[in-house]
Amino acid sequence: MKSVYIHIPFCKSICSYCDFCKFLYNEKWVGAYLTGLKNEIKDRYMDDEIRTIYIGGGTPSALSIEELRRLFKIISIFKTDSLEEFTFECNLSDITKELLLLLKYNKVNRLSIGVESFNKKNLEFMERSADFKDACEKIKLCREYGFNNINIDLMYAIPGETLRDLKKDIDLFLRLNPTHISTYSLILEDHTKASASDATYIEEELDYEMFRLLEKKIGKDKHYEISNYALPGYESIHNLVYWNNEEYYGFGLGAAGYIDDIRYQNTKNLKEYLLGNYVAENEILGKKEKMDYEIMLGLRKLSGIDINKFREKYGEDIESIYNLKPLYKNKDLIKKKNHIFINPEKIYVMNEILIKII
Repeated sequence: MKSVYIHIPFCKSICSYCDFCKFLYNEKWVGAYLTGLKNEIKDRYMDDEIRTIYIGGGTPSALSIEELRRLFKIISIFKTDSLEEFTFECNLSDITKELLLLLKYNKVNRLSIGVESFNKKNLEFMERSADFKDACEKIKLCREYGFNNINIDLMYAIPGETLRDLKKDIDLFLRLNPTHISTYSLILEDHTKASASDATYIEEELDYEMFRLLEKKIGKDKHYEISNYALPGYESIHNLVYWNNEEYYGFGLGAAGYIDDIRYQNTKNLKEYLLGNYVAENEILGKKEKMDYEIMLGLRKLSGIDINKFREKYGEDIESIYNLKPLYKNKDLIKKKNHIFINPEKIYVMNEILIKII
């Protein structure tokens, strides 16, 4: 079985920090884009049974109901008898009864809602809007229509943000009773409005304190991946496909995929995409490269990597391929019950540990 990611690059407004492939909503462009998406899927989908689908962006909910109906008709080509999870990204302002009915009819069973913050200063910096009362009403509506698996995005480490600010945000998020929370420390990406401004990163020590505050408030028992928290049984099946280094299709402008030992990145050029020149980059992976990805992605999970499954997958002993003994000794890594994982006290400096391994 495979998974599918579909990218919808349209938004009603552009956030200051966002470096994803996106455009302001334009009805004419949406029509042409959906035709291009249909052509790409027809060309590249290989009739696999699909386990998970994730429609992201951009802002998929920026599309009109009629445009979404067309989108769902396009993706009805997928074999979904074994579908376990179908996620749709949306903004609070786009949630209506009509939208929820359409999503329900088309087998969507998980919502990912981009809230980010309820703090006015943070929202002003991000050029977003969110209101706690509105969030309560919209999420209540989602549950009334049977959507009980709900992720909420939370962004932190915004310039000028304090621990007190973050604590208040976390408290409000938890009052919404989501089943999943994705947390993101601000990155000032090139070619974004935020990076072009006078914005600077907060102090590294404060960033670390915020990371630990999230873990403390949301709960260590819910922390299953470096940036993600979930109630038991509500871990993102689709995202675990990425972190378990399993194969998935990426359809749409700027989408990434991993099929038949090839990691690929689609073009971000709309003109090229509409001409059928979908892929911008290909990386053909040998055995060692695949094992390296297994390390880099698998160690993002707090449960780490199963030694036996690694051996079954690659026919190699992970400890023979990588020199892990020094990392056990200095407690960067912990080995327990046939699992290797990053010391929870050092997960914040995961990238430094991965560099030592690779």
